[in-house]
Amino acid sequence: MKLNLQKIGNIAVVALETEIINNHKFKANIRPILENYKNLIFDMRQVKLIDTYGCAALLTCLRKLNKAGGELKLFGVCKPTRTLFELVRIHRIVEIFNTKEEAVNSYEIVFASN
Repeated sequence: MKLNLQKIGNIAVVALETEIINNHKFKANIRPILENYKNLIFDMRQVKLIDTYGCAALLTCLRKLNKAGGELKLFGVCKPTRTLFELVRIHRIVEIFNTKEEAVNSYEIVFASN
């Protein structure tokens, strides 16, 4: 699993470059990002399949971010995955957007002054 990180202000936008979210690989790859950012957006456009383990991995991220005072948001979720999220009610605790711009604009962005 490959993660592509883009920094926008105090937000990490992470493109999940995989068709399937595997719990163990996902957790190992996302850990450094969770340690450095409290606001995270997952680009789900390439994810075609997510199972209960993948859902659990997303919820683990959400719990860690919330504990740090942050948030998790998603965009580009395919129809079958969105249906699963609605069945297990993830859509009620994680905001899902159609585009990256919508997801980014939903945050109050803080830009670091360098």
